Amino acid sequence: MNIQIFGIKRCQDTRKAERYFKERAIPYQYIDLTVRGLSKGELDKVKSAVGLENLIDTEGKEYTKRNLKYIVHDTEEMLLAFPLLFKTPIVRDGHKVAIGYHPEIWQGWRS
Repeated sequence: MNIQIFGIKRCQDTRKAERYFKERAIPYQYIDLTVRGLSKGELDKVKSAVGLENLIDTEGKEYTKRNLKYIVHDTEEMLLAFPLLFKTPIVRDGHKVAIGYHPEIWQGWRS
């Protein structure tokens, strides 16, 4: 199992996801979106698993700050340029992806 958690340290769901894997002694790699966003290739893999519209946090501060509700924009381009627009956490295990805190989904990955 090669788990990756893309998130933000101040996000409560991201911290809960990290705790979930730590408590079960499942190794994971944490990628802080405030430091580094997803690459184009990573975004393509995540997008194919969950859909582009499920990745952008339309309720978040960054979305409001960038005034994206009122302007026409390329969602993929905006996510690559401004990683804080992602819903977090994005938890990946190869081609399997879950957005948000979903231990019931992660449990199924171990089977």
